[in-house]
Amino acid sequence: MTEEAGVPDDAAEVLGRALTLLRRADLALQSTKEPPLRKVGVSGSLYAILGNLHVTPGLTGAELARLVGVTPQAVGPLVSKLVDRGWVERRSHPRHANVQELHLTAVGQREYGGADQVMVHLDRHMRDSLGEDRYQDLCGLLDDFTKHLRTWSAPDVG
Repeated sequence: MTEEAGVPDDAAEVLGRALTLLRRADLALQSTKEPPLRKVGVSGSLYAILGNLHVTPGLTGAELARLVGVTPQAVGPLVSKLVDRGWVERRSHPRHANVQELHLTAVGQREYGGADQVMVHLDRHMRDSLGEDRYQDLCGLLDDFTKHLRTWSAPDVG
C-alpha cells in the first residue's frame, strides 16, 4: 500500500481496467441523462423501450426484454405503464394467437421524439467534445468490445 492515500499499489491497474472504466462511464451516463429525460416525462428505462419500438415496431415482450437487457418479467410492468399512458398499444400477433406485438401510438411517437431530442443533444455534445475521429473510434471500439464479450467463457473458480 502507498502510505499517503492508503490505496493498494495495484489500484491504478484495477481502476484502469476497461471493465471498471466502462462501468464508471455507464454510471456517469445514467446520472447525466436521467434528470433531463425525467423533465420530459421519461426515465432511461422507458426511453430504451420507446427507442426499440420506434426502430423495430411489433416486437414482442420477450424480444423487447432481450434488447433492453432485462427479463420479460421486468419489462412487463414498464410496458404496462406505457400502455396505461397511451404511448404503446398491444396488437395480436398475425401467426401466434397467444403472442402480442407492441407498437408505439401517435402519442408514444411524439413522447419518444421529445426524449430523443435530449439524447441526440447529449450525443452531439460528446461527439463535439471528443472530435469526430475519436468519437468514431470509440463507437468502433465499443462495438468490438461487445462482440468479444460474447466469446468469453468464465473460468472455473473454486
